[in-house]
Amino acid sequence: MLDVRRLRLLRELAHLGTIAAVAEALSFSPSAVSQQLSVLEKEAGVPLLERTGRRVALTPAGLNLVRHAEAVLERLEQAGAELAHAREGLAGPLRIGTYPSAARAIVPALLAELAGWHPGLEPMVTEVDPAAVAAALRAGELDVALVHEYDLVPAEPEPGLALTRPIFTEPMYLAARGPGTVSDQRAEPWILAPAGTLCHTMAVRACESAGFAPRVRHQIDDFATVLALVAAGQGVALVPHLGTAQPPPGVTLTRLPMYRRTRTAFRAGAGAHPAISAFVSALHAAVPPGLRGSAV
Repeated sequence: MLDVRRLRLLRELAHLGTIAAVAEALSFSPSAVSQQLSVLEKEAGVPLLERTGRRVALTPAGLNLVRHAEAVLERLEQAGAELAHAREGLAGPLRIGTYPSAARAIVPALLAELAGWHPGLEPMVTEVDPAAVAAALRAGELDVALVHEYDLVPAEPEPGLALTRPIFTEPMYLAARGPGTVSDQRAEPWILAPAGTLCHTMAVRACESAGFAPRVRHQIDDFATVLALVAAGQGVALVPHLGTAQPPPGVTLTRLPMYRRTRTAFRAGAGAHPAISAFVSALHAAVPPGLRGSAV
């Protein structure tokens, strides 16, 4: 009989690429991951991994087993959802991931809605960049998360995860000391989010679409700080609607024909879980009316 926990390790190896990355994501030591995968190979009776020096690749049999593992893990999530429906009331922890601007502008109202509807539920919020959400959900560190995508950085399908339709849509703004377009700022220094984040990729692509590469001066992951730096003449930036609250004097916000959309992400098969359904309903109720619906 194949062990589900070891199947999860093999699935993560297929997604993350290295034993070290799997160990870090699931809080194991690399040697423990290697040992468990070796046991899984014995259970399967065929080679699942090909080792070439320090690198490990999945064999065709290993890749096929990952496909079955995805289906098994999804069915287990569905089973957990059905069992949750059979219990009286919602209770216990709900681990929520969110990006920073939603944590400030949306999540407090969302938590208030949840507390009113399901006082036994214990929401636990963690700030996490959408680029890191998939691994955190698959590892069981999160149960549900707010993730965003941009016109220039659409969401990529993630095995083992499911997404709702966009819950709300925000316009994007150019933050500068005066009005203008992105193209007008080619000679200016830019303030971007740290490399590796979706916000960083969005700003780089927006500049490239305007025909230039941004000259990055600062890398800041907080829009209030970004706007303060713009006001201080330290550069220009692209900021979504949720990040534009109370801009400091001297900052001009020029609306752009670009949008950021927010969805809810969770493990495949968990969409029918009553806690996930309650979270999505509370999120809909917490979104300011002006942001509901699709961009036009």
